Amino acid sequence: MAYQDIRFECSDGVALIELHRPEAMNSFTGQMGSELGEAYRHCDEDDAVRVVVLTGAGSAFCVGADMSEGADTFANQREARPDFTASPVSPPAFEVRKPVIAALNGHAIGIGLTLALQCDLRFFASEARYGVLQVRRGVMPDAQSHWTLPRLVGMARAADILLTGRKFSGEEAVALGVANRALPANEVLPAALSLASEMAAEVAPLSVAVSKKLLWQSSDLSADEVERYETELHHHLMGRKDAEEGVLAFLERRAPEWSGSVKDDWPDWPAPRRKKS
Repeated sequence: MAYQDIRFECSDGVALIELHRPEAMNSFTGQMGSELGEAYRHCDEDDAVRVVVLTGAGSAFCVGADMSEGADTFANQREARPDFTASPVSPPAFEVRKPVIAALNGHAIGIGLTLALQCDLRFFASEARYGVLQVRRGVMPDAQSHWTLPRLVGMARAADILLTGRKFSGEEAVALGVANRALPANEVLPAALSLASEMAAEVAPLSVAVSKKLLWQSSDLSADEVERYETELHHHLMGRKDAEEGVLAFLERRAPEWSGSVKDDWPDWPAPRRKKS
């Protein structure tokens, strides 16, 4: 589809999604949210996409909500927009059945950062500034950040970030556990694309898809329940062509040729075990 506030391209299994309002430092709009959700849905369904990289155009990743409406930026939406949601990108990155790497090439503020928290891996620009500032704007954190951030950094550090609304550097983001890596700004996207290309070639698409889903689900499960999921999913993966190919490629010292399809070979996801009353 034709996009207005994002750009999308895919090559050699790597989809690159770029937030594209560089003249406004990629400030977030409803149009951007709708288009990002559409791009995520495409990536989820298209087997040609193995890994997704999300970045921003220009010098920033996303500096938060577009405040061009001034005092009406956060006007009440209950009657004007009954479909309003505080999580305006659907599906979120953690529901996409492909690894999603956020390449934060510059400042990421407010929803710019909370959207990155939905990704699987995050590379930050060392010299940029980051923060979830909504409590300093009279609203509150969004994009399911009250769920994603405690999973990443724990309750105490999540409180530090969400309740103070303070800004921090890329280096502190690594120390907090928000970022996987902090790099000079001009190295962030190349590093993310390099890892994405490696994963697209080396990682079995169906294997990483089921592992990602279970990983995001795991904190709500007991160790015994995780073992049950892992066992059921092993039954689904073992004996398939990719389980043979992965071993043969390793033994023959060559690149694997994956044939599994996330779209066509997705398992019937194991149902959670009901707790005894």
